[in-house]
Amino acid sequence: MSEGNRILIIDDHPLFRKGVSQLIAMAPHLELVGEASSGEQGVASARELNPNLILLDLHMKGMNGIDTLKAIRDADLDCRVAILTVSDNSDDLVAAIRCGADGYLLKDMEPEDLLAAIDQMLNGSTVIGERLNGLLVRAIRGEAAASQRDSAALTKREHEILNGLEHGLTNKLIARELDITEATVKVHVKNLLKKLGFRSRLEAAVWGVGRTNRQD
Repeated sequence: MSEGNRILIIDDHPLFRKGVSQLIAMAPHLELVGEASSGEQGVASARELNPNLILLDLHMKGMNGIDTLKAIRDADLDCRVAILTVSDNSDDLVAAIRCGADGYLLKDMEPEDLLAAIDQMLNGSTVIGERLNGLLVRAIRGEAAASQRDSAALTKREHEILNGLEHGLTNKLIARELDITEATVKVHVKNLLKKLGFRSRLEAAVWGVGRTNRQD
């Protein structure tokens, strides 16, 4: 069993947790390390179990998915988090991405598509459900245009990093392409997000792609 494929489920619906756990059990390379029925329990489990990927419900009783996501990020845990929900609301989607979600998937997706998305996220990709891509792009581009963001303040290296984000590259792949360390890439990503007024790399990537298309 790979040490990089450890999964935690946080969802207040026991039948859904059972279904996802059975699905994960069918994939020999994946390991379900725990289940949690609430946000509070989920954060504690994440601290204890150190998973590589958390599948997180959005609308839970008590501590909701967004607050749970914020708590996980505030705890500085080295794990990826995917929202797995019934909500296709653009406000929920954008809020999750801005709080650091690495994926946003709908619960009605096909089982094989969910397993494929899990593999992609474990490999460093950000995955948005196919039906939601256009929704996210329109929401972020509309807000970005309204705020009149400008990339002129970015350094040459930050432009190179932004280009990598636009192409969906992970920090590790960007570092390899530019022959710099992954830690240096993280610093540049943090700086360019601050300059552009974004809170997540996906927001910057969507805006960057839109800006490039408008210039073509």
